Amino acid sequence: MPDTNVHVTSASPDHHLRVDTLTDRPREVLIVVANPTVSSNNHWPVGFWGAELTHPYYELTEAGFRVTIASPAGGKVEMDALSDPRDPSRWSAEDLITMGFVNTPALAALLADTPALDSLDLDRYEALLIAGGQSPMFTFRDNPALHRAVRAFWEAEKVVSAYCHGVAALVDCTLADGTALVAGRTLTGFSNLEEEYGNRAAGVQIMPWRVEDALRERGANYISAGLFKPFAVRDGRLVTGQQQYSSRKVAQAVIAAIGA
Repeated sequence: MPDTNVHVTSASPDHHLRVDTLTDRPREVLIVVANPTVSSNNHWPVGFWGAELTHPYYELTEAGFRVTIASPAGGKVEMDALSDPRDPSRWSAEDLITMGFVNTPALAALLADTPALDSLDLDRYEALLIAGGQSPMFTFRDNPALHRAVRAFWEAEKVVSAYCHGVAALVDCTLADGTALVAGRTLTGFSNLEEEYGNRAAGVQIMPWRVEDALRERGANYISAGLFKPFAVRDGRLVTGQQQYSSRKVAQAVIAAIGA
């Protein structure tokens, strides 16, 4: 039997995945997840959707980016129970990327004390990604810290991305000149069809309002790809995704937009 006792020294060659990059300097992106809260509709605890953090995190780090995970208020963040592959419901049991994330101590620790959005130097980052889940529908739409961050990235001509219910952060966001960010732009987000499916599955009305309707009311050109189909849209520097299954496509579109 061959000897498996490998002695690694500082002189050993780097064995990690190599990627072609445009620069040798560190490249950083920011992912924002929601702080936990309680649903005003049904009084159950809500948070961010696991795959909407872990899948983009995987894509971005594989491409060589450093990723900061932040939240509007800072502190501990929690996944929606149905998005946790360990949950007894087994709703997300097939999500191996999230399972790997939560079972890697160094990564799980990133959720224990996230930096507050306003505490960060946003100039460091090349793109902003805003993840969804159930909490964003109760905490994102009128969140001033999120609106400030979106404006800062947009007016610095950087990529802004939101997906699933994370698009709630864009609905009422205005730019420095007072115009609505989403007006006249083509984008997607959690669809009415998917809301109706969720309500039937749960037997209750889950969300207090709907992303698709709100975007249309603000003058956006809302489009979607059908029930739970992975779908991402890029309109210039704005990248949006339809739901949790779209988050990897969103990350790939962000990487393409910023030029990795």
